[in-house]
Amino acid sequence: MHPIIRLVNRNLTISINPGFLIWQVIFPLIYIFVAGFAYTSLIQQVPFGSKSLDYPSFLASGMIGFNIMNSTLVSGIIIWNDRRHGMFEQIMSGPFTRAHYILSNIATIGIVGLVSASLIALVGYPVFFESVEFSFITVPVIVFAAITGSVLFGSIASIISTRLRSSEGFNVIINTVFLFFAFVSTAFYPAEGAPEPLRTLFYLNPLTYLVDIIRAGIFGNITEFVIVEMMVLASLASVLFVVATKLLTRLDF
Repeated sequence: MHPIIRLVNRNLTISINPGFLIWQVIFPLIYIFVAGFAYTSLIQQVPFGSKSLDYPSFLASGMIGFNIMNSTLVSGIIIWNDRRHGMFEQIMSGPFTRAHYILSNIATIGIVGLVSASLIALVGYPVFFESVEFSFITVPVIVFAAITGSVLFGSIASIISTRLRSSEGFNVIINTVFLFFAFVSTAFYPAEGAPEPLRTLFYLNPLTYLVDIIRAGIFGNITEFVIVEMMVLASLASVLFVVATKLLTRLDF
């Protein structure tokens, strides 16, 4: 078996457990079917491009991007635990290189991101099916968003895990950063009508681009602005991936 495949299998084995699955499925379900319908009395329709969506549809599609981001915490946690428990040295004593280790982490978050996106899309489909406008580019757009978003946020989690040594600092920083990404974005509410500087912060947040691209694919609203968002997301993911890779190759475990 190829070393990268062996490491990916190891990463998935140690990462996917009942607690992780509950967090990845039950938490989004609560948001979609409780918060989504509870807030319908306050939020009737949400503008999205040339369309108008009911709030449960808007939220359910946003939760796909949110879950992709959330699942990439796996990358940082794997690196952190390997550093803390001396697993990296044990891995390097086998037929593995740092390149194998880095590529296996990227493959892991890509797989987890795609599976996470698929699960929430299936769960949320009964909520937003009336507004869906599938086309031949829907699936490629969603796959692009899932993979690019996974690499981007996985790289951020990896960077954080390489820069911190205390468990308290790691938990505080990574949860604070990802909490900011989650709630200062268009995952839960639209940018239209938001006061400044909050609206500007929305578009400094890569999660906004991720959920906008996913919504555009699901609801058939691919515009020039969405294409620009795709280019920005891909560029950010590439830059952060390079930074994370350099830090990992130079890291003294």
